[in-house]
Amino acid sequence: MKRNLKSYLLTAGLMIMITGICCSKKKAEAAPENGCIINGVNTCTQASPRIVISLNDEGQTIHSFGASDSWTTKFIGKWADASKKNKIADYLFSLENDNEGNPKGIGLSMWRFNIGAGSFEQGDESGIPNEYRREECFLKPDGTYDWSKQAGQQWFLSAAKARGVNKFLGFPISPPVQFTLNNKAYGLANNHLNLKGDKQDAFADFLVSVAKHFASSSTPFSYISPFNEPQWNWGEKPSQEGTGATNAEIAAFIRLLGPKIKAAGLATTIALGEANQWNSLDGNNSDGRGDQINQFFNPNSANYVGSVPSIEHLISAHSYFTTCPNNDLITYRTNAVNKKNAVDPSLQMWQSEFGILGDICGQLNGYPKNTGIDYGLYVAKVIHHDLTIANVTSWQWWLAVDTYNYSDGLVYINDPAGGYDLTAMKTDGIVSDSKQLWCLGNYSRFIRPGMVRVNASLSDVNDPAAAAGSFMVSAYKDAGKKQFAVVLINMTGNSKTYQFDTTNFKPGQDMISYTTSASKSLQKKVNNTMDIVLEGKSVTTITGSYQ
Repeated sequence: MKRNLKSYLLTAGLMIMITGICCSKKKAEAAPENGCIINGVNTCTQASPRIVISLNDEGQTIHSFGASDSWTTKFIGKWADASKKNKIADYLFSLENDNEGNPKGIGLSMWRFNIGAGSFEQGDESGIPNEYRREECFLKPDGTYDWSKQAGQQWFLSAAKARGVNKFLGFPISPPVQFTLNNKAYGLANNHLNLKGDKQDAFADFLVSVAKHFASSSTPFSYISPFNEPQWNWGEKPSQEGTGATNAEIAAFIRLLGPKIKAAGLATTIALGEANQWNSLDGNNSDGRGDQINQFFNPNSANYVGSVPSIEHLISAHSYFTTCPNNDLITYRTNAVNKKNAVDPSLQMWQSEFGILGDICGQLNGYPKNTGIDYGLYVAKVIHHDLTIANVTSWQWWLAVDTYNYSDGLVYINDPAGGYDLTAMKTDGIVSDSKQLWCLGNYSRFIRPGMVRVNASLSDVNDPAAAAGSFMVSAYKDAGKKQFAVVLINMTGNSKTYQFDTTNFKPGQDMISYTTSASKSLQKKVNNTMDIVLEGKSVTTITGSYQ
């Protein structure tokens, strides 16, 4: 009995060995070149998916990352507590690190200055209920200028300059009230420019005078952007300064303004656009306010302004209401790029205003205020697609400093009691940050002006549109310094490891990662391995040198 069992076991073992050899041979014959995937099953230990960088496959050259001073800085810039003002300025502009090597701020490289129209001086007569949404005007009713106006905003100009910012953009949202048809800073509730016919030259002279004044200061305006979201019918429910304008009205004014800027000997140029949405650049023109790439930069267009003196060769749009679902996020930007390439491939595109507004596909909302990582990730996702699909050279935010119970700020102010008393916040408040701030900082702090975007991909992501909901990567190089920055987004709740593919990209040994997550804000970590661990729900920037 025992002998028979032993013989059986020996025979069975031999058969198993033979079967194993046969099966192994069959597997080897059936396996693809990598030898792992057989009948849909991974039979090998799977290596980490790869981050593939192609340094020679170049995209756009980055100009800047910016934000605007609207509308709160007119009060906050005059706070008596300098330490609080400086904390805000550090958050926005600083390139310094704390004692642990973590960034103090997000290092913005451009600052937008709202050139007010005078609704603030009008008070309640302005028709704009909230004084936080009214602005002072340098031009007085008697035609003289008072350069002490907008003092709070001018403090932030100086604070930005002191922290290394050297690009400044001045933008009016309305002509001065004394030049408008309704004597208000809000529009006519239609598509037309709120500007008297005999005040066209006066408005142009006003903008030139403002540019000349700041040209003699330490914060000269590199750009003037004369119109902002002209596609909206400002004035239907007056809540802020603003005016509509047709393409023909914009073109006529630009033809006045450009020669005046040149005649004044200014280095300032005109940054045209500020379209309300991406599809206003390439889409419907039934009311004379769409198809702006073709309208302004096609030499065959009646509204062509590409040859006007002092105009910058760019057009800008805002990313509002074009971000979800994912197919729209891709399509709107692809359409704008295709139109630009058809009309003028050399034309730069900027994304010049964004914040979290309204309902975002039922997943996020402007109200009430939310400064958590889900909102930061959404911002990072929009930035990623504006850079990699729309190929923007500059990306800019709207409300840098927010006093509202709303999600569209970077730095937030509460009243001294922790609430939203706007009157109290005119003189003091509690300063806090947000994940919107730091996720923007994963880009602005490390992708510096002059860096070039290069092609980057993830080996396990085949469809860029699918990547919009999971993992994203973009990469940038400074060819002169042989330095790089790679930004990776993990929208999922699980961590994941990627490995640098060193076939065509050989990082040095000085790699540092900066992670923003629910618990971290650009937290520094020294990386001495090619493996990059992405925490769940995080944005990670890898910096270093390359060979």
